[in-house]
Amino acid sequence: MHRLLLLSSLWLLAAPPASTIFQRPTGSPAPPHLQYLLEPLHAAVHTRRGATATLPCVLRALPRNYRVKWSKVEPANYRESIIIITNGLYHKNYGPLSPRVRLRHSHRYDASLTITDVALEDEGRYRCQLVNGLEDESVSLTLHLEGIVFPYQPSNGRYKFNYHEAKRACEQQDSRLATYQQLYKAWTEGLDWCNAGWILDGTVHYPIINSREPCGGRLLLPGVRTYGARDKQKDRFDAFCFTSALQGSQVYFIRGHLNFKEAGQACRNNGAAIAKVGQLYSAWKFSQLDRCDGGWLADGSVRYPITTPRERCGGLPDPGVRSFGFPSKELRTYGTYCFAGK
Repeated sequence: MHRLLLLSSLWLLAAPPASTIFQRPTGSPAPPHLQYLLEPLHAAVHTRRGATATLPCVLRALPRNYRVKWSKVEPANYRESIIIITNGLYHKNYGPLSPRVRLRHSHRYDASLTITDVALEDEGRYRCQLVNGLEDESVSLTLHLEGIVFPYQPSNGRYKFNYHEAKRACEQQDSRLATYQQLYKAWTEGLDWCNAGWILDGTVHYPIINSREPCGGRLLLPGVRTYGARDKQKDRFDAFCFTSALQGSQVYFIRGHLNFKEAGQACRNNGAAIAKVGQLYSAWKFSQLDRCDGGWLADGSVRYPITTPRERCGGLPDPGVRSFGFPSKELRTYGTYCFAGK
């Protein structure tokens, strides 16, 4: 990687800008052999939301006048945001991760980064860089959250979100816009959806397992089809959201004939809240929640999770979260799904 122009300020632990571009010029040589940093045994660390995760970075020797800088590459804009700068004795934290990160320091050569209460937005690529004059070197690691991708559209129909509205909609459902890697993994695991949706980097895609006429035609091979980058203000699509299980939480069903307002009150009477769409998907994926009963959710939709498909539970052959759409909120036909957090 070419050296960032702002390295001179790092020696003074001065406050850096919020982000800097991180990109190796085309045709530039590969990074030199690591002299001071140990290559990590595993390039990826797997965790769940709410857990504590450590990204390893260990020095084999301590050069003079060195600094270690941790940063994160943001997939939405491909910029590198600084998290911590340290000289081994003192350190300074930066950015929104600041309250939840620290250096592990299990020994004098240990510069590993520990993240507590891991959040959805923490997933991604991190870089541990040794800043040592002309001998700068770095290692990259990826933090992976176990999670699930689900398509989402509002009550007024398909293709209503611009990029910023799609981003907000996912956040309101206890999730975030999925990355391409998350969407691709979901496709390999069976996600088949004909409507195109925004993902985190501002591109638009849809995953197809079973090629068919309304979804690009029968002759196109299965895959993650792409519309490429679109105008984030003007263009309108659905959203692909990503969520992960939250440790210590539970989604459960309350039976009844409730309208939407009564459904919310029934959950509150139990010390819980009406579940969001992402929370129901997470409970279906990670807790194997399986019910034939339609229940209200926080966005006004009615859904039910099926892990064991059967004829009288929608009749579809595959597991999934089924939807009755967005019925009138005055209708007293359904129960409710409640979320009890930690």
